[in-house]
Amino acid sequence: MIEKLFKRPSGGIEFIIAGLGNPGKKYENTRHNAGYLAIDKIAEGCGIPLKKVKFQALCGEARLGGQRVLLMKPTTFMNLSGVSVNEAMRYYKIPPERTLILLDDVFQDIGRLRLRPKGSSGGQNGMRNIIDMADSEDFPRIKIGVGARPNPNYDLADWVLSNFTQNERKELQKALDSAAEAAELIVKGEFEAARNKFSH
Repeated sequence: MIEKLFKRPSGGIEFIIAGLGNPGKKYENTRHNAGYLAIDKIAEGCGIPLKKVKFQALCGEARLGGQRVLLMKPTTFMNLSGVSVNEAMRYYKIPPERTLILLDDVFQDIGRLRLRPKGSSGGQNGMRNIIDMADSEDFPRIKIGVGARPNPNYDLADWVLSNFTQNERKELQKALDSAAEAAELIVKGEFEAARNKFSH
């Protein structure tokens, strides 16, 4: 799987990293936007803005882990993330194995990461749409813990669209730093090293 993951595609961009979330001010600090926050952290570390509008996303090109990478934040809203991600994949001829997805995970505590080389959506609607549109589950991903619902009766949609508290944001920042470091390892071809170091 790892050999397949790092075959060099044709074209200038060699890897896509997409952070999932919802566009607009009112969603900025919500749990569902953990993927956006992580991609912002990577872009900041690379010293690039995510201002170019392309593939229905805010995009920026960077060098990361020795590769030319497209960083993107789909602006299609979460449930249609696949429209944006798959458009970029088709344009640059990038396979799912070289398309890293950063997303929120309500099954993990705040500050914890879970790395997976591929698999089902786990019930996350943005990931589900990406998988459905590509007809593939072979997307590596970094799942960022945003905490479980306070109780089983709490509406899941309301929970993921709720804001992080000030204390939660402190833990989240540590996770975002780790996610950025893990993403660089994955792009370099060191998925297992990233998983061993950061996945809980």
